[in-house]
Amino acid sequence: MFATQPAQALQEVPQESTPSETFLETQVLTPNDGLKEKLPPVQARPEKHILKNPPLLKFRQRSIPLLPLKTYQTAPELGSGETVVPEDAQADKVFDLNIQYVNGKIRNPAKGEEYYDNVYLRAYVGTETSVENPYVAPTIDEVYPGDTVRINLQNNLPLDANCNEEENNTFHCFNSSNLHGHGLWISPAGNSDNVLVSINPEESFTYEYNIPDDHPAGTFWYHPHRHGSTAAQVASGMAGALIIRGNRAPQWVESSNDFINGDIDTLLSGLDDMQEEVLVLEQIQYACGQNDDGSINWDCSGTTGKIEYGNFDFSPSYWGESGRYTSINGEVIPTIEANQGQIQRWRMIHAGVRNTISLEFRKKVDITSNYLKLAASEADSWSQENCTGDPIDYYIIAEDGLTRSPAWKTNLTTLQPGYRSDALVVFPEAGDYCVIDTSAPASATVNSTVESRQLLAVVEVSEGSEVTDIDSYMKDKLIQAAKNSFDGKVEERVVRNLENRLKLALFEPHPQITDEEVAHTHKQEMAFFIDTSTTPTQFEVSNGIGSSFDPKPYDPNRIDRKLKLGDAEEWVLTSYFVNHPFHIHVNPFQIVKIIDPNGKDVSVPGAIDGDPNQPDPEYPGLKGVWKDTILVKEGYAVVVRTRYERYIGDFVQHCHILDHEDQGMMQNISIVPASEFSH
Repeated sequence: MFATQPAQALQEVPQESTPSETFLETQVLTPNDGLKEKLPPVQARPEKHILKNPPLLKFRQRSIPLLPLKTYQTAPELGSGETVVPEDAQADKVFDLNIQYVNGKIRNPAKGEEYYDNVYLRAYVGTETSVENPYVAPTIDEVYPGDTVRINLQNNLPLDANCNEEENNTFHCFNSSNLHGHGLWISPAGNSDNVLVSINPEESFTYEYNIPDDHPAGTFWYHPHRHGSTAAQVASGMAGALIIRGNRAPQWVESSNDFINGDIDTLLSGLDDMQEEVLVLEQIQYACGQNDDGSINWDCSGTTGKIEYGNFDFSPSYWGESGRYTSINGEVIPTIEANQGQIQRWRMIHAGVRNTISLEFRKKVDITSNYLKLAASEADSWSQENCTGDPIDYYIIAEDGLTRSPAWKTNLTTLQPGYRSDALVVFPEAGDYCVIDTSAPASATVNSTVESRQLLAVVEVSEGSEVTDIDSYMKDKLIQAAKNSFDGKVEERVVRNLENRLKLALFEPHPQITDEEVAHTHKQEMAFFIDTSTTPTQFEVSNGIGSSFDPKPYDPNRIDRKLKLGDAEEWVLTSYFVNHPFHIHVNPFQIVKIIDPNGKDVSVPGAIDGDPNQPDPEYPGLKGVWKDTILVKEGYAVVVRTRYERYIGDFVQHCHILDHEDQGMMQNISIVPASEFSH
């Protein structure tokens, strides 16, 4: 049993604002409803696929019907009717979003340079959804602290005869859904970020996100979170960026003789020509039916790829076996355009279901080998032969939407499902660069296996400003940006911090949680576990570790933890079977330390985690960093602290390998006022 009441009982979309006729005509199609005739030509795209940011989901102040589209083949964009954008950035902003089946295509380089698999998948469809590239959700942008965001979510999927609402911890009810604002610091109750409701086929629901005035600016995202169908829907490309913009500059307060922190956006606005790339990384694992022996058929020649009952499986090896590519904004191996010496802000979102991505940039040699015709199984050897330059350094300025200090210099970023990383990237030379999902040690991946190297994109860098030393160039540019943006004591302090290892201390979103804050509060423990001795396998979470280990699968009717509003607590996270990304809703956490099986804190900068010849790069440097998702490796103890601020209500924490979450690796949490709290 999933929800105690239907979604409409909480709030129903007014009829005049229901977006059911404003988007893709394909919402009325069925798999046998003239599918092949509705598809665009297989050879319709140009040879080079220039990456664009995902389309924006336009907002409006009042209900204005958009012009319905009558043909799928001819419309360059969807929803080209009038929209009204309020002049005041802090306002009520209303968005319309549909869930529906969409006929489309996804490029398959294994079959040829311009070969596309026909697919029929669930998708989020909004005002600017592209017919060429529907399998990345539109970006919700231009949202500021203090705004009220309303999202009219219309489920236009057909009724599901296989849906049994009483099922639990199984893959079920693929056409029922809801919405989660991942990383948002907002209420989990009512029609806010409530993932404990089910929006069933032919139902509509209005989400209302009241973004607090002190909400951090940063990179967040949204996706379905209906228990039982989350993995199937996210694997279809139902995920989009949600960006909170910030215009609050740091301030010096004479009366307190101290600074008030501000938004990193106000520093970056001082860069002359910074380009912003929103990169939604997805792993769309469509299948093509079954072979005679009952195994999944990954070859969609002459058929249509889907994610449905009977061809849906997320076993650890299946992504590699599928031959699919990680897509960026719905594109497979796109070309990203940049200028030499131009600083770019890459907002990277791992919106996949389970597989780790380890990102690096290498200069590509000038050869004629065609990377647009490349099977996934060939990508490892191709990258070794053709992407031979040294990896270039870049700077991580935020983790999970939260600014970190100092900026973390690296040439390899590990992204687990649910992670976001904001990076400042500058390419020092003109030419082509490979964007590689590089092979990583088994200990660094959620599957605990070595994953092969993949080519994700190629960056074409045009001639521009000379860069002889990336460190000096980046520091000088940011210092000049500070001088352009600030004055007085704020300018002086920001410049001094940047000169000291690119510290961003005046832009950190939350004060540190001190020893004194947690000295007299309860300590939480949590352990992930998979019990393979049972049939079916049990995916479980325990409230205790060591002698208190007592794992249980998810029960929607059980509150696993009751926490007191206003407290700050320390948590110890571990796993007793393989690696799992831990994600908690509502309140982020600060990493205190990460202890490896030998008792060493591997979160300090410069730590060596694992084999010195191939160390795991993920944990070093995370000490003191704020996040909302963190990989918990088997046998490690991840120690974090968090505050239960402002919001009461019920929400969840879970493994962000989404098929694990669907199968029971999740807990219900309730934050209550002090008057209702007891241990």
